Amino acid sequence: MTADRVEARGPAHPRTRLDDNFSTPIRFSLMASLGEGIELDFATLAEILQASDSALSKAISHLQQAGYVTGRKGYVGTRPRTWVRSTAAGLSAFDGHLRALREIVELGGQRMP
Repeated sequence: MTADRVEARGPAHPRTRLDDNFSTPIRFSLMASLGEGIELDFATLAEILQASDSALSKAISHLQQAGYVTGRKGYVGTRPRTWVRSTAAGLSAFDGHLRALREIVELGGQRMP
């Protein structure tokens, strides 16, 4: 379908604004857990998300590469820890993703104008 044909049909469907970086349940849930100013350690995230260490590590790596989260390593006593925090870009992208989801639900089976 050409761009002219899509334009003639009206505005793009909100699904076109969904961010594929949030397409897995773990990545989506991870971003939902990391609201503004929230920093959580890896073990806490694994417990909250009920995710294996491997799956969570992959999700964090993916979101880090996208620039949506940052990781910080340190120690608590002698034990190594990793803390994760969302970035401003990540919060903005997640907010846009949520807005698109809400618009999709609101549209239901209606036709776009």
